[in-house]
Amino acid sequence: MDNFAILTVIVVVYLFVVAYLGYYGYRKTKNATDYLVAGRSTHPYIMALSYGATFISTSAIVGFGGAAALFGMGLLWLTFLNIFFGIFIAFVVFGKRTRKIGRNLDAHTFPEFLGRRFDSRFIQGFAGITVFLLMPLYASAVLIGAARFIENTFAGVNYNTAILIYTLIICAYVLAGGLKGVMYTDALQGTIMFVGMLVLAVYTYSTLGGVIDSHQALTNMADKVPAKLAAIGHQGWTSMPALGSPLWWQLVSTIVLGVGIGVLAQPQLVVRFMTVKSSRELNRAVLSGGIFILAMTGVAFVVGALSNVFFYEHTAYKAISLAVAKGNIDSIIPLYVNSAMPVWFVYLFMITLLSAAMSTSSSQFHTMGSAFGRDFFEKTLFRGKQFLYTVSLTRIGIVLGVIATVILGYNLPGSVIAIATAIFFGFCATMFLPSFVGALFWKGMTRAGAVSSVVVGFFGSACWLLFVHQKESEALGLCKLVFGKASLAAGTVWAMVDPIVVILPISFVVAFGVSMWTKKMPQEHLDACFKHM
Repeated sequence: MDNFAILTVIVVVYLFVVAYLGYYGYRKTKNATDYLVAGRSTHPYIMALSYGATFISTSAIVGFGGAAALFGMGLLWLTFLNIFFGIFIAFVVFGKRTRKIGRNLDAHTFPEFLGRRFDSRFIQGFAGITVFLLMPLYASAVLIGAARFIENTFAGVNYNTAILIYTLIICAYVLAGGLKGVMYTDALQGTIMFVGMLVLAVYTYSTLGGVIDSHQALTNMADKVPAKLAAIGHQGWTSMPALGSPLWWQLVSTIVLGVGIGVLAQPQLVVRFMTVKSSRELNRAVLSGGIFILAMTGVAFVVGALSNVFFYEHTAYKAISLAVAKGNIDSIIPLYVNSAMPVWFVYLFMITLLSAAMSTSSSQFHTMGSAFGRDFFEKTLFRGKQFLYTVSLTRIGIVLGVIATVILGYNLPGSVIAIATAIFFGFCATMFLPSFVGALFWKGMTRAGAVSSVVVGFFGSACWLLFVHQKESEALGLCKLVFGKASLAAGTVWAMVDPIVVILPISFVVAFGVSMWTKKMPQEHLDACFKHM
C-alpha cells in the first residue's frame, strides 16, 4: 500500500469516528436546549476540550504559525494573553457569572444572554445578525488553513476541491447533532490536537539539534532578515520589532491585543460556559484548558519561528524568503511540515489539522445558525412568541453561513488567516465586551448604555477599518474612492493602530457614561438576573 493510500485510510477512519460522534449527539438531542446549549450538563473535561479546540484552529496553527515565521518569538505574548484572558479570566471571573445569569434568564446564545440581561430585543437581534454576517470572515480563515494543508498533502486534490469536501462533512454533523454533536467531536479532536502538537515540538527540536542550539541558531539569523522586513522594524526572530514601527503596531495592536483580549467576547466560546451544570466544573476545567492552550499556541508559534532555521540550513533560505516575498505566509507551516517531517508525522499532523479546523468550524457554523434562527428570527422578528421552528431555522442559518464561508474561502487573498481572525476578534471586543462586563459585574448598567456601546463598537470599528487603518482601508478601496487617498491617517502612526486600541476604550466610556444618565433597570429584573449570586 503506497503512502497516499495509507493516508486516505487514516482520514476515512477518522471521519467515520467523527460521523459516529455526530450521530451520537443527534440521538442525545431532544429539544432546543439540547441543540443550542448541550442540555446544560456537559462534563468539565468535554467542556474544556471543546472550548480549547474551538478557540484554537488552523487559524492559530497555520495562520498564526506562519505569522510567527514572519514576526518571530514576539508572538508568544499572544500565548500569554490567551492563557491569562482566554482561560483564567474567562473561566474563573467571567465563566461562573455567565453560567449563573444565563441559567437564571434561560439564555441559549450569547446574543440572547445580552438581550435578556438588558431586556432588549434590539441587542439580541443586532448582535445576532452581526455575528451571522461577520463570522464567515473568521470561519473562512479556518477553512483556508485546512484547505491549504490538504492541498499540500494530498497529491491531486486542489484547493477548491479541498474546501468543498471539508465543509460538506462538517455541515452534515453540525446540522444533525447541534451543540451536543459539536462538543463530543470537539473532545476527540482536541485530544488528537494535543498529541499532534506535542510530537511536532519534540520532533522540531530533535531535527534542529535541541532546544538551546535551535534557539541560538534562530538568534544568529538576525542579519538574515530580508531588507523589506528590516525596513519596517524587523530586528530578528528572537527580538520584538522596533518599538513604534509598522511591524510592531501590527504585531502588538492587531494580533496580540486584538486576539488576546477579543477572546473574552467570542460568542462561540461564551456559550460553552452555559453548557455546564455548576461552577465547580469551570474550576476543574481551568488547568486542563490552560495546558491545552499552552501546547497549542506555544508550540505553533515556536515552531513557526524556528522553521526559519530549517529553511535556512536545508534550502539556503530561499523557500521561506520566497513565501514571505510572495505575501503568502499561510503556506509556511504546511511547507515546513511536508519538507522537514517524516511521512508518518505528516499523516499525524494531517489529522491534527483536520481536528483543529473541524472543531472550530463546527462551532462557528453552529453559532452562525443559532444567531440566525434563535436570535434574529425567533426572538427579534417574531418578538419572542411561542415558536416551534427554532431548530429548523437554526439549520437554515447554518447552511447559509456555510455558503458564505465557502464563497469567502474561494476569494480571499493569501496571508489572510491571521488578519481575518484578528479582525473578527477585534470586532467582538469593541461591540460586546463593555456590555458583557456590565452585564456580569455592574447592576447599574442600563439598556441604553448597553445598546450605545454595541452600536458605537460596531460602527466605530467599521469606520476605522474602512478609513483609517491603512492595511484594510487600502485593500478595500472605499477611502480612496471617497477621499482620494488610501487612509485618512496616511503618513501618521494612527494608520498603523488597530481599531481595538482606540474604539474599545471609547465603547467602554460610552457604555458607562450613558448608563450614568439614563433610566436604571427595574429592581425586580435585576433580582431575577442575579438570583443565587
